[in-house]
Amino acid sequence: MDYEVVLEAAWPVQDVESVEDAMSVAIAEAGKKLNPKLSYVDVEIGTTMCPACGETLKSVFMTANTALVGLKLEMKVFNAENEEHASRIAKSVIGKVLKNVPLKVVEVREIEKRG
Repeated sequence: MDYEVVLEAAWPVQDVESVEDAMSVAIAEAGKKLNPKLSYVDVEIGTTMCPACGETLKSVFMTANTALVGLKLEMKVFNAENEEHASRIAKSVIGKVLKNVPLKVVEVREIEKRG
């Protein structure tokens, strides 16, 4: 079976002036570490649900010119035995490149085969 696995990563960014800067730096730094070896991993800013109003917000917390940016890392895993196996493969592959970056599986979707 083939799966699309989405991981959440906590990415610290220092010496930034704005949330937009923090997001740009986090995407650039993660992309630099992942490329060229893992260029097939899509990197985006994650989202968080506001507990008070229910609105979807960008996953960025910033204070004292330091930010913690939630990144969404998405990759396809082919020929996995099941969802759990696909999750372990994705965490292992990405974790080897992004050492010391906390990763959490947030979604696993089976890829429908065409034909």
